[in-house]
Amino acid sequence: MKFTATQIASILEGDVVGDPEVEVSKLSKIEEGTEGSVTFLANPKYTPHIYDTKASITIVNRTFEPENEISTTLIKVDDAYKSFSKLLHYYNQVKLNKTGIEQPSFIATTATYGENIYIGAFSYIGENVKIGENVKIYPNVYIGDNTVISDDVVIFAGVKIYSETIIGKSCVVNSGAIIGADGFGFAPDENGEYQKVPQTGNVILEDNVDVGAGTTIDRATLGSTIIRKGVKLDNQIQIAHNVEIGENTVIAAQTGIAGSTKVGKNCIIGGQVGMVGHILVGDNVRIQAQTGLTRNVKDGEAIQGTPALGYREFNKAYVHFKNLPKIVSRLENLEKNTNND
Repeated sequence: MKFTATQIASILEGDVVGDPEVEVSKLSKIEEGTEGSVTFLANPKYTPHIYDTKASITIVNRTFEPENEISTTLIKVDDAYKSFSKLLHYYNQVKLNKTGIEQPSFIATTATYGENIYIGAFSYIGENVKIGENVKIYPNVYIGDNTVISDDVVIFAGVKIYSETIIGKSCVVNSGAIIGADGFGFAPDENGEYQKVPQTGNVILEDNVDVGAGTTIDRATLGSTIIRKGVKLDNQIQIAHNVEIGENTVIAAQTGIAGSTKVGKNCIIGGQVGMVGHILVGDNVRIQAQTGLTRNVKDGEAIQGTPALGYREFNKAYVHFKNLPKIVSRLENLEKNTNND
């Protein structure tokens, strides 16, 4: 995939200063630029690199004027950072713009799909599956019976989607994710042996949800496990049965949320957070990494620690915890002095 400076300037509504026909086929950092790459300069501290970069094209702000000789072709735009982000998005769209149905793959006769679809080799599409338009399904994907996949969804290689799952528009599911596996439901019988509780619900991903690589979202026992619109899930997250995650909440890697917990909207949850089941987390909550959450959380709280404390309360308590050996020593000395008296 090659682009000329003129073509890139057209996409970004910029002006070319230099060779308009120079071609690029890759992206790079300005300090690591090589011939045939395009880069950008937005942060002034990187300005020295523009004079020795080997990148063929550099996107800069319109106000930039070189003080020394440069070899790179410039594309001047209103905002170099935003323009480069736009170019990244465009480049990704072009790179991922595959269409057609590769063979071998299996599509049940009762399955339906829209226009401009891509289904990669060795994929399996089950009975009564409904797939919208502009959907990309990469190789080795399994989609179970009665699943609904809306328009503009991207499902990367190796994803497993169990039956009855519903996926909204413009979702992205990264490699190795498993959506709709049985929840961890077992009940002991009179002999103390654990018997499986059937998991008869499903998983719903609303619009614009991103699911990271290796993340698992369990189907509900009854009803639905629901990931509301705009939620962003990092890699290797475990979401148990009947959990609900509110709109625009972001969750970092290795977090685990136990069954039937409800998390509000616009929350930010750090990595390796653990939540017990059947609790309520309010809106706009901030949870620091490695927090162990065992209680309900009110709107707007910032918490940390195990068991979780208020963020400021935790930091104050931690100061004393660090000094605990000294405090113990002082108490022992006081006791000795008291006994001596």
